[in-house]
Amino acid sequence: MRAYLIDEIDHSDMEQIKGFLTRNAIKSGLEGIFWVKVPADLLSEAQHQHESCQPHVFAVELGPAFVKLEFFIRSLPNMRCTCPGLCTSDQRDYIIRFAEGMVEQLRIRT
Repeated sequence: MRAYLIDEIDHSDMEQIKGFLTRNAIKSGLEGIFWVKVPADLLSEAQHQHESCQPHVFAVELGPAFVKLEFFIRSLPNMRCTCPGLCTSDQRDYIIRFAEGMVEQLRIRT
């Protein structure tokens, strides 16, 4: 899996990140996993056409001292469709901007 990783994060900063994601993402049923919606204008053609598969999201995993943002776009309601896949370059840029914006906004030391 391709991903963007931020590691060696202090425990107190991890708590801030968890709070940020609780406010700005969808909490999954798995501990430490969040879903972040991809804006509609960044969806691929197939993802746009599959309205019943929306929202399309990327996963954020929280570990003890890391945050991993996956470069895989998936459908929340339909994991078995053909529209999920590796992110486009625009989607990848969005994921990186999301991560860097979170770090900057929370003033996380990395």
